[in-house]
Amino acid sequence: MLQRLLIAVALGGVVFSLYTLNRVQTPDPNLIRLSVRATVHAMPTAPPIVVEVTRIVEVTRIVEIVQTPAPTPSPQPTETPAPSPIDTPTPVAAVEVQAAAMLSAAAPPEPPASAPEPVQPVAAAGCPATSANQYTLIPVTGPPTDHPDALHGDLNLGLRGYTPTDAAAALISINGPTDSDPPQISSTLLGGGASFTQVYRVRDWDWGCGEHGCQGGELSQVEASLLGIAAAPGQPLSFPARSAQIYGGGYTALVVYAEETRLTVVYTREDSVANGYTAHLEKICVDPNLLALYRSANAAGRGSLPGLRNGDVVGTASGGEIAVAVRDRGWFADPRSAKDWWHTGQ
Repeated sequence: MLQRLLIAVALGGVVFSLYTLNRVQTPDPNLIRLSVRATVHAMPTAPPIVVEVTRIVEVTRIVEIVQTPAPTPSPQPTETPAPSPIDTPTPVAAVEVQAAAMLSAAAPPEPPASAPEPVQPVAAAGCPATSANQYTLIPVTGPPTDHPDALHGDLNLGLRGYTPTDAAAALISINGPTDSDPPQISSTLLGGGASFTQVYRVRDWDWGCGEHGCQGGELSQVEASLLGIAAAPGQPLSFPARSAQIYGGGYTALVVYAEETRLTVVYTREDSVANGYTAHLEKICVDPNLLALYRSANAAGRGSLPGLRNGDVVGTASGGEIAVAVRDRGWFADPRSAKDWWHTGQ
């Protein structure tokens, strides 16, 4: 009986062991999560597919623009075909090269550099185109003017401009000391006296405005700063004479600015109005030979400029009026002052 019981227990143990071995085991959830995390961290980082795809799209457009030949000009409008897709991505180096080519092709071409056209003497309307007068260059002392002549508000009176005023068109008496040898306006009109037509006020020049300065308001330190004098069209004109020579041979004045209808002379050999006297002549026909010589000297650097002797003809009257202004060390004086500018005209 005991023997049968032992056999039964042994058989039961064998059956239980077989059952346990053949039963499907349920995985531990914690072990599953751990395995998943280990697998994810062990995988390589995914490449930036989105970025590469974006660059591939841009490459498609670039390649189409660069590789498509320029269309032949035609009177009929030509429709541009849509770009074809590219299956194989273009390498990054090719992208950079093609992008540079596209930008270079898209940029507008720079205009070719050209040398400035030389200024040619052109006679003003009604002014003589030829002349038999001859002029000579004399050396300038000191540096040349620090602004282009046509843009210089002290040389080119046309930049300043002037406006008529109601002041009397007659000689006036001004108190104060008198220079024994100032320029004489009466010598400007050769062979006759002077009849005044109109007086004007010259405008100031603001050197702090822009690169070369700009026009200011009317000068008010004197009642008049430019004098209109009656003249017959075509009448020969000189410049206000002065006795003191500035260079051997009788030269008393230096031309520092000339254009077809205006002239500026100084009574020193400096390329400036800052020292000594200055005279401006407006509304005239500058002698074409004098104008050509001045322009040649100006283009050559202004180391020498045309010198003038008393009585030299510098041009002719262009109409029924010429205008004259005088300056002393840069300051505009009243040209009607009898004791200063009209010693021989009283």
